[in-house]
Amino acid sequence: MPLPLQGLTVVAVEQAVAAPFCSSRLADAGARVIKIERPEGDFARGYDAFAKGQSSYFVWLNRGKESVVIDLATDAGRKELEALIASADVLLQNLKPGAMDKLGFARERLRKDYPKLILCTISGYGDEGPYADRKAYDLLIQAESGLASITGGPESASRVGLSIVDIATGATAHAAILEALIGRSVTGQGADIRISMFDVMADWLTVPLLAAEAGHSPKRIGLAHPSIAPYGVFRSKDGKDILISIQNEREWKKLCAEVLEQPDLPNDPRLANMVERVRNRQHTDTIVGDAFARMTRDALRDRLAKADIAFAEVNTMDDLAKHPHLRRIAVDSPGGALAYPAPAAIVVGDERTYGAIPAIGQHSVGTPAKSKS
Repeated sequence: MPLPLQGLTVVAVEQAVAAPFCSSRLADAGARVIKIERPEGDFARGYDAFAKGQSSYFVWLNRGKESVVIDLATDAGRKELEALIASADVLLQNLKPGAMDKLGFARERLRKDYPKLILCTISGYGDEGPYADRKAYDLLIQAESGLASITGGPESASRVGLSIVDIATGATAHAAILEALIGRSVTGQGADIRISMFDVMADWLTVPLLAAEAGHSPKRIGLAHPSIAPYGVFRSKDGKDILISIQNEREWKKLCAEVLEQPDLPNDPRLANMVERVRNRQHTDTIVGDAFARMTRDALRDRLAKADIAFAEVNTMDDLAKHPHLRRIAVDSPGGALAYPAPAAIVVGDERTYGAIPAIGQHSVGTPAKSKS
């Protein structure tokens, strides 16, 4: 069965995480992704050595791509890139602001010369405004957007524990490119897509922003929810942390009756509805916490499951590694075969295989190309 993007060519002048996340998903769907690397390679190759001596970031985000080394500081290199763009369906890039223009690849010129080409540019702050020329990386945007201010516990702002800005930006670019490909199938025209990391995070932060503008600035409360209670972590008698989520009054009554064995709690005016439970969060959490502390983890899990209360255990990465729901894919790499988490989407009847991680310049001129089939 042919893959949905088979026959399409993507030229990716990319580095780090955001653009490679996007292009890796295009490669998974069958597109031929030609990754343009500097002679020293994408700097994400050097982020760590956790994957059989290779960067965990790089092996995650560059499967199924061709690596072509081009020195864009030379005339020959720029001519080689021009030839690749001329035969491409998509040009994706996330170099520093203005870099492609200075090399002779201004988007306006490319749109004129290649009207069917879909261009997607990822930047930190967009093309205009006082920060347009700033370099931007994931943690910088977490801080600048205000995300860090609502992450963590009361003691200090915190980084989200993964590259959420980069990943969100890459996912946004992926969706925009797919929309443009659908549009091109109707109009025959390409597109000029511009995505800033700041815009992506601002969009995702709509709910806390609207709360702040209404005079209710979110506070950092760790593993709890700013507008729902009880929704947080409580410890069992044997020291295991369990996170529960009560979304409505029906669930609250079931929790009280079937788990806490205190069916009259909803009659307490301080606990009568969500607004009151949030207003009296300390009282709410103390009652639930004291009840949990009298039961073992296994007993709590059994009661919560029988009452159909949403809960989770606060797992570590070691726990994730052996989690019964973790699906993995197998990918070849220069350092040997790797197994890591599978892409989330499952297409029934479409069992996919995934291309190898390329060595630096593996598909450069003079090296036999290995297109993904």
